[in-house]
Amino acid sequence: SLCAGQDVGRSCILVSIGGKNIMLDCGMHMGYNDDRRFPDFSYITQNGRLTDFLDCVIISHFHLDHCGALPYMSEMVGYDGPIYMTHPTKAICPILLEDFRKITVDKKGETNFFTSQMIKDCMKKVVPLNLHQTVQVDDELELKAYYAGHVLGAAMVLIKVGSESVVYTGDYNMTPDRHLGAAWIDKCRPDILISESTYATTIRDSKRCRERDFLKKVHESIERGGKVLIPVFALGRAQELCILLETFWERMNLKAPIYFSTGLTEKANHYYKLFITWTNQKIRKTFVQRNMFEFKHIKAFDRSYADNPGPMVVFATPGMLHAGQSLQIFKKWAGNEKNMVIMPGYCVQGTIGHKILNGQRKLEMEGRSTVRIILDVKLQVEYMSFSAHADAKGIMQLIRMAEPRNMLLVHGEALKMEFLKGKIEQEFNIDCYMPANGETITVSTNPSVPVDISLNLLKREMALGGPLPDPKKPRTMHGTLIMKENSMKLVSSEQALKELGLNEHQLRFTCRVQLQDPHSDLDTLHRIYTHLKSLLKGYTIQHVPDGTVMVESIVIKVSSSAEDPNNKVLLLSWSYQVESFSFNYIHSLLKF
Repeated sequence: SLCAGQDVGRSCILVSIGGKNIMLDCGMHMGYNDDRRFPDFSYITQNGRLTDFLDCVIISHFHLDHCGALPYMSEMVGYDGPIYMTHPTKAICPILLEDFRKITVDKKGETNFFTSQMIKDCMKKVVPLNLHQTVQVDDELELKAYYAGHVLGAAMVLIKVGSESVVYTGDYNMTPDRHLGAAWIDKCRPDILISESTYATTIRDSKRCRERDFLKKVHESIERGGKVLIPVFALGRAQELCILLETFWERMNLKAPIYFSTGLTEKANHYYKLFITWTNQKIRKTFVQRNMFEFKHIKAFDRSYADNPGPMVVFATPGMLHAGQSLQIFKKWAGNEKNMVIMPGYCVQGTIGHKILNGQRKLEMEGRSTVRIILDVKLQVEYMSFSAHADAKGIMQLIRMAEPRNMLLVHGEALKMEFLKGKIEQEFNIDCYMPANGETITVSTNPSVPVDISLNLLKREMALGGPLPDPKKPRTMHGTLIMKENSMKLVSSEQALKELGLNEHQLRFTCRVQLQDPHSDLDTLHRIYTHLKSLLKGYTIQHVPDGTVMVESIVIKVSSSAEDPNNKVLLLSWSYQVESFSFNYIHSLLKF
């Protein structure tokens, strides 16, 4: 893996299977502003374009830690091959990339970053995937996408070359939530299953408890006149929590305003309407009467509202407080202990979100110029995992579904992965790997090669008698293996000669037996003939006029050396079809 090995933050994995090279995800790290932000593509090639080394790129879903480096890779490093992603991912990816570019370039003034045009050019290389549809990348490489839950359009992908296969999960969720269904895959028995392990050791308490807890905290804060900030990503958890608050406000008849970062609500809802088939059953049903995502209590946010007196709830992007609107509001509200920030998901190391969750109460902030401001954090900091990742139970469930031969864990923290690795190896008795960044894991496969067998050969085998065919007991069969185009066939040697238009070549073996005998060569031969005739009753034995004795197809000749006429040499010759035990038997009879 180029990234996401024992690390959550940048997913980028390179898989080589059956001579094909596939890149899985191409994410960036939210915690860094330097070279470490993007994956290290020099692992693939030091010189030359990536197109020459990669057969395709697959993006599992639209989160930036899985697609944020895509324009950088395709337009700046240089890759012109196909990029595969589902339709919703293809629609939402460019919006998030553009948002991210605005924050980084326009607000922070960073250089060496992709432009809006590069995002557009990159998206032109995208080939959309439908669920459960097999896509041929080339003659040998095929892909198939499965539903992964997690966020709108997230997919797991089965990659096949010949009889070898790999499944990459991306991020997935095994339990359905308020707006998405549960991940599903068929029993495809891949050689390797590459799974995320963000919550490798967690078996999270029931969703209901967490939701109750969340509503209680928000309610208490509102009651005491506080402001609640919920930093979220524009799509995914945000919709989940909006549905939750909307129903609670309605039920409790609450009046405090709920806001959502401008622009993003409309955009997000537009995509949910467009890709309604990717949501869960309940939303699809209610959609006929009303759109679940058109909220009565949730309004668009304007930046001036942050200074309004009185309680309010604000959903602001991005999710880890590393920049943008959520960070601006946080700075304004951080000094008041009545206020609260609720982090609803995983925070990558290096982000403000990660720092405050780890108890840091004094933060160094960059001011307008080079002035550094120290921010005192007095508001309440709460963490609630509404993150749509599989927990340990979910990961085990997926293994049971797909039945892989090997397991590879990525996108998690080393110690947690170690624990899960032990559980997987013990329960499923398969090897489990957890490579670090830049580390390569090689897994050998046992490809099964199907061979057709001719009916003639089978009939001949049956005619020879012996036990009936039994799948548990292998039988040896003699035939000729013919390979035509891409198929293999086992046929009788006669049929092979006929099909290939070849002449049969006779192969015979010879051996010499030393013998002391004072008689003439002819006499010795005659005595051998009578000796064998008396011993071998069931065999055809002939004394041929050309001075040879034949036992079935075994030929015996006699010659003597010129120096010592008593020292006879018996020459034996037999064809390769003669069973070795017949020859060995006759050979022993001649040692008289």
